[in-house]
Amino acid sequence: MDHDNYDRNLIRDILKTTKNIAVIGASPNPARPSYGVMRFLLGKGYRVIPINPGHAGKEIQGQKVYASLADIEEDVDMVEIFRAADQLSAVVDEVLAMKKPPKVIWGQLTVRDDAAAAKAEQAGLTVIMDRCPAIEYPRVVG
Repeated sequence: MDHDNYDRNLIRDILKTTKNIAVIGASPNPARPSYGVMRFLLGKGYRVIPINPGHAGKEIQGQKVYASLADIEEDVDMVEIFRAADQLSAVVDEVLAMKKPPKVIWGQLTVRDDAAAAKAEQAGLTVIMDRCPAIEYPRVVG
């Protein structure tokens, strides 16, 4: 996949078919980008599952926080990543270890690792990197 240019229809299809999103690096701090994106996604009707080991068992925006993807009992359609790009490979490994991996891994702005993406794509996942769903949604869905 060309990770410099994503087809508009691909992004639209992902955002329209996704229901449950795990957000790795979710923060309870309203000043953090992950907080605002999580609020946006919740406002669009997505089920958002925050992942943050430092806040596991608590709530962020009314959603129970989990320590890791392995702790989530429900199916996840997409994993969104608010972590440094050099951590994407480890996140891909965690995603691939899930009982039922999601269809999509989405790296937030500046989160890009082409080798990690290739590994996920070889396993049949779609990978979007260096994009924000809160920016893409109004652009491609309306």
